[in-house]
Amino acid sequence: MFDRLASMEERYEHLSQLLCRPDVASDPEKLRLYAKEQAELAETVEVYREWKKVSQNIDEAKAMLQDKLDDEMREFVRAELAELQRRREGLEHRLKILLLPKDPNDDKDVFLEIRAAAGGEEAALFAAELLRMYQRYAEKHGWKTEIIDASYTDMGGYREVVMAVHGKGAYAKLKFESGTHRVQRVPVTESGGRIHTSTATVAVLPEVEEVEVEIHEKDLRIDTFCSTGPGGQSVNTTQSAVRITHLPTGIVVSCQDEKSQLKNKEKAMRVLRARLYEKAQREQQEELAAKRRLQVGTGDRSERIRTYNFPQSRVTDHRIGLTLHKLDAVLDGELDEIIQALIVESQAEMLRVREA
Repeated sequence: MFDRLASMEERYEHLSQLLCRPDVASDPEKLRLYAKEQAELAETVEVYREWKKVSQNIDEAKAMLQDKLDDEMREFVRAELAELQRRREGLEHRLKILLLPKDPNDDKDVFLEIRAAAGGEEAALFAAELLRMYQRYAEKHGWKTEIIDASYTDMGGYREVVMAVHGKGAYAKLKFESGTHRVQRVPVTESGGRIHTSTATVAVLPEVEEVEVEIHEKDLRIDTFCSTGPGGQSVNTTQSAVRITHLPTGIVVSCQDEKSQLKNKEKAMRVLRARLYEKAQREQQEELAAKRRLQVGTGDRSERIRTYNFPQSRVTDHRIGLTLHKLDAVLDGELDEIIQALIVESQAEMLRVREA
């Protein structure tokens, strides 16, 4: 591990020298590539350098214990040594985490697809609340969002909605949101005051560049139609909405957010590329086979990754057994505590597999 870290530090220093060269400074592409690589190494190199400094202090403390010291000073050095050793252990654990393989999609923008599942109108209203939760979460992180497509219900819910999230590290955090989300509460449609259970599914797809997915024009069927809004009201009477069918796979994507047919087509193509990319990943890697089915499930009430219980103001993530009694805050986008716990558990599992 430490040989690898030493090589990374050496590469980091070499990149610093390259970035100072006039020929690199005058070449935007080289400048971008070298700066990106250095930025990716920066945190690991910083922690490694701290580890080296602490290790040096440990050696110095051990050497001091070999000298003739009075009892008080000896006790002080021993306490300092114990603290340094604890720090080094913590740094070594952090370095192991930093050296874990990175998900190549982590820095990408994402498409969030939310669909009402079991529960009828109540599920659609819950889907709308999940959409707002992710919009608020994105806002807190300085990310931009845009609605790509939406199918509304008469009460203001969503049968399904697709939202793009633009921001560095969006996929790294939001990928843990894929799955079935369950809500327990008294619906607005319930006159008897009984608690109902409804579900909505969330799928998180990384946005990919055109060069990553090849799409042939002959494989597409493109239809246009009039956009509609909540409650079936007409947004406009022109054929601006676009529906694209990828004939080889049967994947259908639509977009009606923009008044321009061209812009709707561009957005729909972005979603199509993301879905085709996810499909290709699923087929290429055996462990990701049926990834979408495993992540999202059928939407049945018994399948869930997280439960939002309104009577008890409780949110429970069933994958890690985490329960928080602050439902309002979570629905207002305060998801970091849950997502960070999921990241830590994911990293711990990767370490267990690596060290097995």
